[in-house]
Amino acid sequence: MRITIEIDDEVLDNAMELTGESKKGPAVTKAATEFVKREMVRKFANKVMEGGFADYPMTNDELESIDR
Repeated sequence: MRITIEIDDEVLDNAMELTGESKKGPAVTKAATEFVKREMVRKFANKVMEGGFADYPMTNDELESIDR
């Protein structure tokens, strides 16, 4: 899908440097994809730690209370 967006030059330069892409489009695509993946992992981990899955053995509080 093609879209037109305004991105601060410094942010775009950072995205290109961090993604290793030399072109703007692939850099934005890679950065957006990585952001979405990280947010999905974060939300899943929060759900696990809150006991959102009946077959997961312990909540975050239970894991933290274990004497190591």
